Amino acid sequence: MCKTNFEALTRASSFLEENKREKEVARYLLQHVLQKNYSELMMTIYDDITLEAYQTFWAYIEEHATGRPFQYITGQESFYGRDFLVNEHVLIPRPETEELIEEVKKRVVRLFEEHKTLKIADIGTGSGAIALTVKKEISNAEVTATDISTEALVVAKKNAERLEVKVEFKQGDLIAPIADQKWDIILSNPPYIGSHEAESLSDTVIDYEPHLALFAAEDGLQLYRKMTEQLPEIMNAPSFIGFEIGYAQGPAVQKMLQKAFPLADVEIVQDINQKNRFVFCTIKSNS
Repeated sequence: MCKTNFEALTRASSFLEENKREKEVARYLLQHVLQKNYSELMMTIYDDITLEAYQTFWAYIEEHATGRPFQYITGQESFYGRDFLVNEHVLIPRPETEELIEEVKKRVVRLFEEHKTLKIADIGTGSGAIALTVKKEISNAEVTATDISTEALVVAKKNAERLEVKVEFKQGDLIAPIADQKWDIILSNPPYIGSHEAESLSDTVIDYEPHLALFAAEDGLQLYRKMTEQLPEIMNAPSFIGFEIGYAQGPAVQKMLQKAFPLADVEIVQDINQKNRFVFCTIKSNS
């Protein structure tokens, strides 16, 4: 057995590399087991590690080596500076989705009066990362979050309680749960991977993350098409729609929104890696 945190971390990092996993995950898992942040771990890196802590740590390392995402092992992932509970019923929040929040905040300032109450819906909320973050970041927002998965909504509601955020949750498919109201902002990061792309996904994704939240028909475009066909009936003016997309889907989704909203401004926005990542549709008039 390793005697110190340093020895445990070094052995685990090498073991993960040998199993073609990211060695940095060893540090995240050690921090989780020891309940220390990065600075605290570095300050105690040469301290002795207890037998119990080491055994727990090594069990997690072996589990991750098989492919299970470390976020499902620890039960949480950070998103926009906040910790969210995650499990196999929800997708693990991605860093690029944080950029969606940034784009939303910029557009809110540009499009709406400062103190206007904004009715915002997040369709396919999963862990609630988008909906709860928007509510935290935009003080004048009234947020509704929907998902077809009852199991996902259980996770999202737990996150709302942990973060002390008041959001309305509704179970149902796409627009259906919110079709009885008009909205200022509609956001969605829906399943957008085509079945033909499954072979290109890592085993940590394909074997562990929920397929209901990953895949969609029509080369991944089906849910965008369904939403854009129904959205004109429920959008206020002014208002905007923000979709996260697969990097190759920008033109197709843009075309769908332009057809649904002929007078709107529809733009493809790239992420920090210069990949097409979002499509925004800004509706300034319904006439």
